[in-house]
Amino acid sequence: MHPERRTFIRKRALIPAIYIIFLMLPIYWLVTMSFKTTNEILGGFTPWPVNFTLANYVKIFTDSTWYSGYINSLTFVIANTILSVVVALPAAYAFSRYRFLGDKHLFFWLLTNRMAPPAVFALPFLQLYSAVGLFDTPWAVALAHTLFNVPLAVWILEGFMSGVPKELDETAYVDGYPFWRFFLKIFIPTIAAGIGVACFFCFMFSWVELLLAKTLTSVAAKPIVATMTRTASTSGYELGLLAAAGTLTIVPGAFVIYFVRNYIAKGFALGRV
Repeated sequence: MHPERRTFIRKRALIPAIYIIFLMLPIYWLVTMSFKTTNEILGGFTPWPVNFTLANYVKIFTDSTWYSGYINSLTFVIANTILSVVVALPAAYAFSRYRFLGDKHLFFWLLTNRMAPPAVFALPFLQLYSAVGLFDTPWAVALAHTLFNVPLAVWILEGFMSGVPKELDETAYVDGYPFWRFFLKIFIPTIAAGIGVACFFCFMFSWVELLLAKTLTSVAAKPIVATMTRTASTSGYELGLLAAAGTLTIVPGAFVIYFVRNYIAKGFALGRV
């Protein structure tokens, strides 16, 4: 290869590398802070822990307030993701395959629910769930998040389903497949990439949402994001503990991204995301 071309390729590769380092810098800083004491964090700038400590992680895994927060968060996030996608699948199929009176208006109305800020629904949900006995339970948050995740999942899945030829449905009917057998055995595997993308976005919204999760829980079902806002002590905020909790909150999202990364790539390639 010509030396000038080799130099040009190296320069082009340098720009993405610098960009990735720039994006990873806040994560690196968060992780290093989690291994420091609060006094060291406030004492001055250190690019790595001078007095390495695991006390912050030990406290999280031994203090019931912290680890129960993670369990609560994972419980309602997984429940919400499954519920949102299960409800969205038949709805998205109807929008992609049938034309009926007001279908476009109904589809737009679903999207407007997703556009509304969670603060608009916090008080109505609080009163409703208090009346029916769901307040301070994981189901309160899971059901509240479906208001935002179902429209998002319908929108994503409808795009993938519209890309599947209708001849597939007709062929299955001719072969004698009942609808639900065709839908579960043939159609869903065909749009597996879309389901992966929908699960990813539903999971991430529910995992990072704070207002509804904090409003609809009190003690028993308090999520980790709400626990992180109450780490003040007599000496101030425990910054090392907050950094450790923040580091651990990245882990579930990283696992989800790892398992659905191929589906997300297909979604972008198909123009559905």
